[in-house]
Amino acid sequence: MIFKGPLQLKQFFDSLILLWRKTITGNFASVIHGLNTNHLTDVVIQRSKRMILDTLGVGLLGTSTEVCQKVKQYSKIYSSDISSTIWGHLDFRLPPLYAAFVNGVAVHSMDFDDTWHPATHPSGAVLPAVMALSEAFPQKKKVSGLDLLLAFNVGIEVQGRLLRFSSEARNIPKRFHPPTVVGTMGSAAACAKLLALNQMKCKNTLAIAASYAGAPLANAATQTKPLHIGNAAKHGLEAACLASQGLQGNNQILDMESGIGAFYTDYNPQTLPTLQSYPWLLDQQDVAIKRFPAHLGTHWVADAASSVRRKLVENSGNLLPLETIEKVTVKVPEVKYVNRPSPNSEHEARHSFQFVACSTLLDGSMSIQSFASENIHRPALQELLCKTQLEHPSDNKPSFESLYCEVTVVLRDGNTISDRCNTFYGHWRKPLTKGDLEKKFQSNASEVLPAEAIEGIIETVYNLEKVEDCSVLNTFLSGQSARLLPEKLHVEHSNS
Repeated sequence: MIFKGPLQLKQFFDSLILLWRKTITGNFASVIHGLNTNHLTDVVIQRSKRMILDTLGVGLLGTSTEVCQKVKQYSKIYSSDISSTIWGHLDFRLPPLYAAFVNGVAVHSMDFDDTWHPATHPSGAVLPAVMALSEAFPQKKKVSGLDLLLAFNVGIEVQGRLLRFSSEARNIPKRFHPPTVVGTMGSAAACAKLLALNQMKCKNTLAIAASYAGAPLANAATQTKPLHIGNAAKHGLEAACLASQGLQGNNQILDMESGIGAFYTDYNPQTLPTLQSYPWLLDQQDVAIKRFPAHLGTHWVADAASSVRRKLVENSGNLLPLETIEKVTVKVPEVKYVNRPSPNSEHEARHSFQFVACSTLLDGSMSIQSFASENIHRPALQELLCKTQLEHPSDNKPSFESLYCEVTVVLRDGNTISDRCNTFYGHWRKPLTKGDLEKKFQSNASEVLPAEAIEGIIETVYNLEKVEDCSVLNTFLSGQSARLLPEKLHVEHSNS
């Protein structure tokens, strides 16, 4: 094709861009590129700050787990001139890709991170990636807290929009782990935003990320499952970095059945709303924040079993009359990978309706210590597990939006005690109070950080939209206290 002048050349490219924007992929790239901090609403900012604080807390706690120790040891073979913080470590840094990987693994190492609807773990795939990337910029370029919030929310938004392209995605998954697909795409979008990539490079970021997507659900309840979140964070960041270097992919990756549609049998992509008064999904749909580290479905079980236990011990000095129990029935949806009648490890116990029901009946509540080996294998628990069976009522659908749990204990004298949980405390319909969220964060973070660093993180996250240089957050995450920080702690207009 021969162009007669620069005007004709411009018209040609303008027509190409217009045609390209009509695709779903082009539309996503346009929105990712076009969203700015003015689009963020107060509700989105407040909810995302809660998500960030919770994710940092579970990530800090997770750094001490066996699986995280293994991936840290593995990642030490990588080095570069640019490095990023490994949460909870003062003298250990890694290249940004591997910092994102290790911190992502830490976030999901105990299945303690947030859960959204349709089902995925949204924050763990995005936050470690954008936090690691924020340290890779030249020293003179500061990433503000508002920059971080925008990139984080773009990553969350992309995940939610992709999940709504499939009715199948609204249910608890059966074949693959959703964060490995939508989490990878969300991480990529968030990093593209933080890198300020143009629309063409945003499109290529999505295309590259799609080729990293997917992991089978068969690895649930094993040490490999936390790698799903670590890989989503790492691969999303890697996709954005490759796109920034000009690497290209299929420019209709979101439009095609052989693209992201390959993961869903009923994939039906839609264009995003216009940027004018953009309606964030997080505005409409909050996340669930867990009170104990286990699969979200078990949280209904714990609340129902706790109510039953209170009735059982009313006349027995707060001790469960184990010898009087004939049978325990737990009514839950059919979710095969959380049906584990005899869990042998902490990871299996975290994915066992039966274990959580019996542990709660014995102890009254669930905690981090519930999954210690000595508690999993104690004789009283094993005895109660043998008396426990699941039932799957036809009206109990495998959706975090609508499922319920009913726990029934049949006693040897024929009496029956039962209770039902429709919404557990921590679910988006019954969110944790600010005080309880802070208590969870403080408890988790105190395992690896000093008190001053913990308070510094809380203050920084709560004021994130005012923080001029978000590197202060990484400084606190490494364990440094406020006394070691200079002007980074200052927020805009000096109102902290």
